Amino acid sequence: MLSDDEHYDVIILGAGAAGLFCAFTAAQRGRRVLVLEKSNKVGKKILMSGGGRCNFTNLYVDADNFVSANPHFCKSALARYTQWDFIAMVERHQIEYEERKHGQLFCVRSAKDILAMLLRECELVGVQIEINAELGTIENLSTAEQSGFQLEVLQTSKLTSSSSKLCCASLVVASGALSVPTLGGSGKGYDIASQFGLKLLPRRAGLAPLMFSDSIKAICNTLSGNSLEVEVSCNGQSFTEQLLFTHRGISGPVILQISNYWQPGDVININLLPHLEAGILLHSAKAQRGASLLRSVLQQHLPKSLVAELQTLWWPELGDRPLAEFGDKQLATLGKQLNQWTLKPSASEGYRTAEVTLGGVDTNELSSKNMQVKRLPGLFFIGEVVDVSGHLGGFNFQWAWSSGHTAGLFA
Repeated sequence: MLSDDEHYDVIILGAGAAGLFCAFTAAQRGRRVLVLEKSNKVGKKILMSGGGRCNFTNLYVDADNFVSANPHFCKSALARYTQWDFIAMVERHQIEYEERKHGQLFCVRSAKDILAMLLRECELVGVQIEINAELGTIENLSTAEQSGFQLEVLQTSKLTSSSSKLCCASLVVASGALSVPTLGGSGKGYDIASQFGLKLLPRRAGLAPLMFSDSIKAICNTLSGNSLEVEVSCNGQSFTEQLLFTHRGISGPVILQISNYWQPGDVININLLPHLEAGILLHSAKAQRGASLLRSVLQQHLPKSLVAELQTLWWPELGDRPLAEFGDKQLATLGKQLNQWTLKPSASEGYRTAEVTLGGVDTNELSSKNMQVKRLPGLFFIGEVVDVSGHLGGFNFQWAWSSGHTAGLFA
């Protein structure tokens, strides 16, 4: 348990990926470091990520893999601590990992290996970690000569509860964001930013499935469980990956990716045959196999159940007519629909299933060189609470490692 009036060099709020990495980085410099975690377990999101295997980074990390109002902000931290640096640490701890598609790196055994590695690094340099620690008030003690903060912390257990007042020279906010509240997601970091007058950019769920409220919802429900590779485009961004139909709408990697760029009211375009010109395919089939049914031709490229739904949607009266009886203009229109199925989602599934929170602490408030608030030395923001969100594929963890390392060098 915590003691009253203790003084630390660095107090870090949040024992997730960014917070733990920052903790041992700062402690390696001889700093006395305390990590406060409000839940009953550290690293919950790490343990649940990647289906329990933790997609801990990506071989191909670039600033273009991140969403931010300032796309240049993340470059400094990503360059200071790269994916190769983290991979070297993983190898040093003899953690087996594997490469999957698009350069994604996963643990072979379990995400527990990554958390154990972080905790071991913290242990080696004497980082103190306290769970069930609820933050109360924060008071700024900074003067013209030095930085400092006083925190009121309530720590509870099954048997006792105690309130402590702690002081620190540097305060690092690594409290995560609003996504997946069951794993500890909250808006606490935004409250702290607001207390100190920092600008916040609008927040919304990212890397989230999309839902429908119109007739498309029934189609998705019927097709629930079916998946296929498609290209999805929205607001000038395109991704080619697996789409999964659900009883609420559409999900899968390609939808999670495009959800970072979709806004309520926008349409998305789905290319069901991303490697084919559908119009040419249909005209060629008519010329060579005029007696065939259109659905028979498409079933060679798309799931049978999806073709049945598309037939009901696009050519219900011609379902049992041979291709020879389709006009060229009809086939051109159908080809265009197959390559550009325009849909208007009603909403995303929100923070309940979102993997990240878009928006957050405005990067203009922070120095990209050290993650410190420009006008308030000693206060740092790292990880998901900042307006930097990665694509699916290990990029959000890499941002956690890089931003945590950067702050740890200066906190």
